[in-house]
Amino acid sequence: MNKQEILNIIKAKAAEKIRYFENLITETRASNNDTKSSMGDKYETGREMLQQEINNLQRQLNEVLNQQVVLQKITSEPSEKVQNGALVKTNKGLFYISASMGEIFSENQKIMTVSAESPLVKAMFGKKMGDRFTINSINQDIEHIW
Repeated sequence: MNKQEILNIIKAKAAEKIRYFENLITETRASNNDTKSSMGDKYETGREMLQQEINNLQRQLNEVLNQQVVLQKITSEPSEKVQNGALVKTNKGLFYISASMGEIFSENQKIMTVSAESPLVKAMFGKKMGDRFTINSINQDIEHIW
């Protein structure tokens, strides 16, 4: 498995999400300026709802920016144990410990990107190839670590 390729895919996905949220915030701010009206309270309510939407989008953008910071610290060096930057194959799937960006595909394989803060990673953190861990009463065996 090419961990550098996987890392590049995840970084590109994060950059795409950042552009998406920045564009959405810009468009929402522009529509906020277009809501000028003499409707009084309805106008203020509409502006407040748009402002709440902008705040929500800003929170989501900040989350992706924080994930991007985590990604900058990850290297594609081989791992002996489950840690940040490790690609872990269990009998249940393939997991890349980095930032939670959902599933990606590399070399025709589905890989779930998971944060080190996730319960799954906390259950397997520090384990080595051949170790077993349990999450939600389900046993998983670590078959390989890159």
